[in-house]
Amino acid sequence: MSAFPFRVVAAGLADIGRVRKHNEDAVLLRDDLKLYLVADGAGGHEAGNVASALAITVIAHHFEDTEDGYRDRPDFDAYGLSSALRRLSMALHQANREVLDVAVASNRHKGMGTTVVAAWLDDRSGMLHVGHVGDSRLYRLRGRRLEPLTQDHSLLNEVLEMRPDVDDDVLSRLPRHVITRALGMGETIRTTLRSYELAPGDKYLLCSDGLHGAVPDEQIAEALALERTVEDQARLLVEMAKDAGSRDNVSALVIDCEPLPEILQLPRPSPERPRRSAPTASPTVTEDSSPEIIVVDEHVDPNELAVVPAESRSSGVMRAVEGFIGPMRPRLPKKP
Repeated sequence: MSAFPFRVVAAGLADIGRVRKHNEDAVLLRDDLKLYLVADGAGGHEAGNVASALAITVIAHHFEDTEDGYRDRPDFDAYGLSSALRRLSMALHQANREVLDVAVASNRHKGMGTTVVAAWLDDRSGMLHVGHVGDSRLYRLRGRRLEPLTQDHSLLNEVLEMRPDVDDDVLSRLPRHVITRALGMGETIRTTLRSYELAPGDKYLLCSDGLHGAVPDEQIAEALALERTVEDQARLLVEMAKDAGSRDNVSALVIDCEPLPEILQLPRPSPERPRRSAPTASPTVTEDSSPEIIVVDEHVDPNELAVVPAESRSSGVMRAVEGFIGPMRPRLPKKP
């Protein structure tokens, strides 16, 4: 029996946008699994789109294969780990391995990677489980308050977490709109996982940066609050991003937890304290001029840092990144 006191309806689309020549975004709607995904590939023609499509397919297959086993597991295992989040994390890690395998085996797909954001509405627990890698986002509209439930794995957020004292001169030279984590960029990944309480009337938006980089949060909230179908809302958000000048592919996937008639009058959970989100700026990069992914690692030689697309590895970009990473590298002891 479903634990949901509401009806789940969802719709989404991935649009090529008005500038790109290829659509590297992908969306997945699996109402039977209550699993919803958005992936934003990188790596150029016949690479980024392969990475995003492969990632969402692998994740869906993992959920299919583990459905029965998950039902037999406790909510938390003997080590105190959430069975639901372990299942979601294993799916993301499996997708990473398979994207990497294709990238390594094929010159045509070398260097490809993809972001992913996953929303799984777990009808066993009545919880929303979220996993993401990169800067594809998940938002929640509760009442009329919109808040992001994911934090971008971006170079600017790495600055906040790792080197908040970095000189402004170094900061000004760092490439913008760059992520530091993606599926397919290495044998291991770090995923971010969270669980949230679901409530009747909630709306959720999964989207790529082609949308959230062009449309302010306030306008996203207004669009989600309209009395329209989820199909119309997803289409409206995509058109808003294109009209706002987005230079990227645009994906939007809307999930509506429609209240059932008998519980329309029940109180909803109080909204969590809103988090301050970073201001968004209209993207100004062209399709091939700037890096999309730079895997930051202070233990790796600067010449070996993963950069996607590969042709965006200019000397200026690498000097700027090295200026940020270099001071964090362990210093060897001086010889006596």
